[in-house]
Amino acid sequence: MCPQCAWVQIERWLARQKARLLTCEHYHVIVTIPHELNDLWLANVAVMTQRLFASVHDTLCELLGDGKYLGARAGIIATLHTWTQTLLLHPHMHCLGTGGGLNEAGQWVAVSNGFLLPMRVVMAVFRGQLRAAIHLGLPHGQLRLPEGKSRHQLENLLNKLGRQQWHVPIRERYPHGQGVLV
Repeated sequence: MCPQCAWVQIERWLARQKARLLTCEHYHVIVTIPHELNDLWLANVAVMTQRLFASVHDTLCELLGDGKYLGARAGIIATLHTWTQTLLLHPHMHCLGTGGGLNEAGQWVAVSNGFLLPMRVVMAVFRGQLRAAIHLGLPHGQLRLPEGKSRHQLENLLNKLGRQQWHVPIRERYPHGQGVLV
């Protein structure tokens, strides 16, 4: 086993994830926080990780559960990546969502229009969810301010980021998840 590349552990993890996949199409959603929040991330890794997972979960479940889109509860597997391949800080999540889900009656509803969700809608809802989670953590002391930053500066940054687009691509669909878990 190579301690540097962890190949065996990666292969075991992939095998476990492949066993969890449903026999349906899957969509790859990548959710990235803006690099301007990297200092906040580093000052609060555990809390920011929890808030990122919760924001992504809430965003996807809210939108997929909406009858305007899917109107069902889809299956989602998510994993956090915090660095690029060249070891630059880049917190983002890769999500694999089923191309359908169970409605309230327990019946399968498949994605019918060829795309999971509109990217701009996912981006806007996720942006709002994460910004709200950060705003809530500030007055209660759950989030520490990055060194050299005031609360006012962070709030100004969040307001500025609220007017920008965030990187939330939704990749093409994959039959049975193939193409993502490789």
